[in-house]
Amino acid sequence: MATIDQIRIKPHVNETGLAPAVEVENVYKSFGNQRVLNGVSLIVSRGETLAILGRSGTGKSVLTRMIIGLQTPDSGAVRIHGKDITGLSIDQLSEIRKKMGFLFQHAALYDSLTVEQNVAFPLQHHRREMSASEQRDRVKQLLEEVGMVGHLDKMPSDISGGMQKRVGLARALALDPDVLLLDEPTAGLDPISSAEIDELILKLQSEHHMASIVVTHDLRSAKTIAGRLILLNQGRVTAEGTFQELQGNDDPFVREFLKNS
Repeated sequence: MATIDQIRIKPHVNETGLAPAVEVENVYKSFGNQRVLNGVSLIVSRGETLAILGRSGTGKSVLTRMIIGLQTPDSGAVRIHGKDITGLSIDQLSEIRKKMGFLFQHAALYDSLTVEQNVAFPLQHHRREMSASEQRDRVKQLLEEVGMVGHLDKMPSDISGGMQKRVGLARALALDPDVLLLDEPTAGLDPISSAEIDELILKLQSEHHMASIVVTHDLRSAKTIAGRLILLNQGRVTAEGTFQELQGNDDPFVREFLKNS
């Protein structure tokens, strides 16, 4: 009998003739005797934001690491712009990752570098054709987009958690990615800072038209920034759709998750 995830598998090319930005097809992953992902499938198109929800230990982080290429599935496929990244060499993966931006849960800024140097880091390593002045201009443009241009010379320890997230977003956008992955973008922030980060993500998505994947426990944030949500439970996609569609889902786990989140 086909699972809910297998039923949802779509063609590798959409009606525009373009492959989805991200496609995960019938992925399984186990660690020893523990099955973490149990036939998960999802598709994210450019310009779309998908939120991945679920309780701790349901495979959200493993799924994200597979999309980045840090882990490989036991079976199934992970495609970025139609190219299966499973089994690629480190050099081949590096080329694909240049078009992917990452915002880590704790911003993951380099403590020994200033705000400006943190954002410049990807440019210095992957855009060596740019002159130093061009890199500086690019960094200032990015920091202006996230409202941090006035903090160029500050160290990460000198700015708040919300400001660190803004700098992390600027760094994630440095290479003009097609795909943006956001890991708990509002974790650890107060409600006002969380709302500001949500507004910033919406603004950047509108301006850059990326395919964005958000892993979050924050249902309010997911409802705000994502047009579509999936809910993982026991390694499977239990529900998928808009927030309103999830609210109308009769599955007991879905109803309990929405009630308690």
